[in-house]
Amino acid sequence: SKFLNDKWMVKNGFLNDVQEHKPWWWNIKVQKLNLSAPLILLPEVSCQKAIEILQEKGYDQAPVVAESGLILGMVTLSNTLTSVLAGNAQFSDSVTKVIYDQFSKIGLEDSLGKLSCVLENNHFAIVVHEQMQFNGNGSSFMKQMVLGVVTAMDLLTFISRNEKK
Repeated sequence: SKFLNDKWMVKNGFLNDVQEHKPWWWNIKVQKLNLSAPLILLPEVSCQKAIEILQEKGYDQAPVVAESGLILGMVTLSNTLTSVLAGNAQFSDSVTKVIYDQFSKIGLEDSLGKLSCVLENNHFAIVVHEQMQFNGNGSSFMKQMVLGVVTAMDLLTFISRNEKK
């Protein structure tokens, strides 16, 4: 059962400590990774335009976020190209036809240990920040802002650059 799996418990915020002998970086916060601002695509961007933008900007993937701020998923260059070449999508289709809608989110205040657990089963995690927003009639809602996309390579780079000697 996943409730007996410590890594699942950490990833979903039910458990803080998994390892008895944690590495030096385990409790450092995600914000210390100093991620660059992400390239974000709106859902109306076509597959062809997404491919062009990703190639031009040198990105492998980008979050797809609605104008409302709702995170719809992640578009990757390889999945978009593969889908178009296989005939499952057309160049003119919206990127929403080729997005990964299964993705993990992590906050800036979460630990690199939690991030490590998330990245064991995911190619990336979307770094989000939640903030309270109010509309004209005074009602409020929580809005998530995408602050970055983090991969295992980002984590490894941080660890290797800061390895305690």
